[in-house]
Amino acid sequence: MNESPVIGKADMLWIPGGTFRMGSDRHYAEERPAHRVSVDGFFMDKTPVTNRQFRRFVEATNYTTFAEIPPNPADYPGALPHMLQAGSLIFSPPKGPVDLRNWGQWWAFKFGANWRRPYGPGSNIKGLDEHPVVHVAYCDAEAYAKWAGKELPTEAEWEFAGRAGLEDAEYAWGDELTPGGKHMANTWQGTFPHENLKSDGNDRTSPVTAFPANAYGLYDMIGNVWEWTSDFWSTKHTEDAPKACCVPTNPRGGPIESSFDPNQPQIRIPRKVLKGGSHLCAPNYCRRYRPAARHAEPVDTSTSHVSFRCVLRQKTD
Repeated sequence: MNESPVIGKADMLWIPGGTFRMGSDRHYAEERPAHRVSVDGFFMDKTPVTNRQFRRFVEATNYTTFAEIPPNPADYPGALPHMLQAGSLIFSPPKGPVDLRNWGQWWAFKFGANWRRPYGPGSNIKGLDEHPVVHVAYCDAEAYAKWAGKELPTEAEWEFAGRAGLEDAEYAWGDELTPGGKHMANTWQGTFPHENLKSDGNDRTSPVTAFPANAYGLYDMIGNVWEWTSDFWSTKHTEDAPKACCVPTNPRGGPIESSFDPNQPQIRIPRKVLKGGSHLCAPNYCRRYRPAARHAEPVDTSTSHVSFRCVLRQKTD
């Protein structure tokens, strides 16, 4: 069977539209410049899509994820034949300090790793029903959203929802990372990538409602897993429009350069914007556990720390 479920909003929340300052001038270059943006209201999933929810989709459609399909040699010219096997990227912590400029020191492509086997052959998702699904490439997130009668959020929608009205706050909950010593999200404590103190109680992913919701009632908007958005990556934001009347509404970001496909930039493997940071974001390496933070991810890549959530743009009774 491959029929879509009846659209329901029991697991979604209405996010009111509004105008906000998107991005940040105080952190990484790709977050600049902070600029005014407006978005219309929309429904958003309360949590990232869980293993339980994704399993329902797979069982209903017999869907096979990107990580479960051996790569086509034509798509990866020059690749060694023995590397063209199905798999995905898994975080593999080194035993000691390493050069933080070389991410290959802590990421390994594992044959047989996928959403069902998040740590490779021999692993499984037993007991992880309420953890976010991982090892999903962009096409997998899109396929789930289409089946569910929903869409993936734009970067602007995601950041508006993540901020939940705290426009100038550093974090999704205020200006202090751990207010009163309380961990507000699943992030990395210790010296990344070899020392994980697990002060927040987690080694890898956590249940999607393990930490407090933001002011809109959304869980895991910061930390745990990065989340796909529908926007193509750009190295910086667009400047504010010169006139207040020209604040962009519902923008869709990224370079649109191809004369062959108006929806994709002219690069071999397009990249999309990830938002929210993950359990691997650490003070000494990736301070991207903030609503303004953003990251580029190739659409043909899946990892053990990337997931997604969906939106529904029409408001119905």
